[in-house]
Amino acid sequence: MKEKDFATKLLHVGVEIDAHTGAVSTPIYQVSTFHQNIDQPQEYEYSRSGNPTRKALETTIAELEEGIAGFAFASGIAAVSTALLLFQQGDHILAPKDVYGGTYRLLSKVCGKWGIDHTFVDTTDLKEIEKAVKSNTKAIVLESPSNPLLKVSDLPQICAWAKSKGIITIVDNTFMTPYLQRPLTFGADIVVHSATKFLAGHSDVVAGLIATNSKKLADELYFLQNALGAVLGPQDCWLTMRGIKTLKVRMDHSQQAALKIAKALAEHPNVKAVHYPGLPEDPGYELLKGQAAGFGAVLSFEVESAALAKRIMRNVKLSAVAVSLGSVESILSYPVSMSHAAIEPHVRQALGISDGLLRLSVGLEDANDLLADLTSAMEE
Repeated sequence: MKEKDFATKLLHVGVEIDAHTGAVSTPIYQVSTFHQNIDQPQEYEYSRSGNPTRKALETTIAELEEGIAGFAFASGIAAVSTALLLFQQGDHILAPKDVYGGTYRLLSKVCGKWGIDHTFVDTTDLKEIEKAVKSNTKAIVLESPSNPLLKVSDLPQICAWAKSKGIITIVDNTFMTPYLQRPLTFGADIVVHSATKFLAGHSDVVAGLIATNSKKLADELYFLQNALGAVLGPQDCWLTMRGIKTLKVRMDHSQQAALKIAKALAEHPNVKAVHYPGLPEDPGYELLKGQAAGFGAVLSFEVESAALAKRIMRNVKLSAVAVSLGSVESILSYPVSMSHAAIEPHVRQALGISDGLLRLSVGLEDANDLLADLTSAMEE
């Protein structure tokens, strides 16, 4: 039998039919503990260590990312934190300069307390990465496209280079999802997701996921997941699985609309720059076209002033002005005070995250309606 199309795989990963009842939706095992047979070990004993609903979600993300194991956490940053806790005092980690603000905060404000050092680099430039490597460099964190400037890194090239150096690659695949990009197939060691975003897709759950294709890393990640206890509850696991089933149709619509909006904004007199790798003139266009099945549904654009950016946020009617992305409703964010508020102002400015930068996650509304709403919001 030929390999299933991704749309089919979303609905048929092997966990969708309950073996006990034939239910076509994974049951929610809303339980903290399990009756034990003291003479025979069993799979489930306590829901922090394992839960059947969580296992179904973890199996799903492993299958979709083409890994061997998956892990579900209480948030995306809990997943990132667990991945970084694979390392220890004296280790050094590389990460993108324009990394998500929560990851930046974790590396710059928390990891140092554990004795883990870090360097922020431009991951679109392999030479800069190579120059930043130290004798104790153990990992590199990657976002491609990055948040919020949508910069594209050459994942196959960096993963191959890292493997040759014995450096672990951790790729945040939140923007692309496994529908559009599967970093483990490029040689990445760990993939992380804020499943709150496109995977769950409905702004009704906070969740994080990890997938890996390494048995050694899987064992270490499970130990940390159980030891730290930041696991995803069964109700939220079920909601995330429900969202995943419609991932392809949602992403197909949203990225088509994102391209239409990006093209129009690029021509608007009040817009200084548009960052979206789906535009042929974007620096990451050819690279992302070669390593992903699409360009995603997130774009950012820069207007001439903070005052105009705030006017847009006050006036929009269709997009929610909020933290987060990847939902059925469009979400307009202001990185300097939302997703990247943890980054010092002078660092943000140096990275190009200006006071006039807005990030738009395109939802399921009609593209023309969204565009008309945005352009109307720019007017006095």
